[in-house]
Amino acid sequence: MASLVLASASPRRLELLRCIGIEPAYVAPMAIDEKPHARELPRHLAARLAGEKCAAAAECFPDSYVLAADTVVACGRRVLGKARDVEEARRFLTMLSGRRHRVWGGLAIRSPDGRRASRTVMTHVSFKRLETREIEDYLASSEWRDKAGAYGIQGRAGGFVKAITGSYPNVVGLALYETRSLLVGLGYPAP
Repeated sequence: MASLVLASASPRRLELLRCIGIEPAYVAPMAIDEKPHARELPRHLAARLAGEKCAAAAECFPDSYVLAADTVVACGRRVLGKARDVEEARRFLTMLSGRRHRVWGGLAIRSPDGRRASRTVMTHVSFKRLETREIEDYLASSEWRDKAGAYGIQGRAGGFVKAITGSYPNVVGLALYETRSLLVGLGYPAP
């Protein structure tokens, strides 16, 4: 049986895969340029980044299944990446306060025989109106670090979410239904 390679450094993606009984043989993050192209829509950015990570990992692991994913938080057409510092995180949270935004999850999988499958998953997330104190307390927790949009729904920021439409695990970092479906469709023996 061919092994599975997770082309991601995200501990959340690994945890999510384990939740559905899938244990990658290797975790191999791929270093690619994640900067959006000029006028690139958030949906296309998520798909492109997942595809580029998958292609890079497939070169290193040609006899394995390769799974790559990327998460893009978007407020309108504006991409809210991983905040570089506390000031940018504050701007992101202020922008999301009292609004609905989209979380795009890009998935790309390559099988050992070279077949490819990909999907883009969108989830709507609505935040309550945040008080200044709530934003400052969240920033002090440091949970915003290394998270698209400067928040993690699976942590304290879950208390900011009024409503969610779509895949919750997509917001955490990996749409599980779609991931499992694509893997099975390419012949991976998922439980």
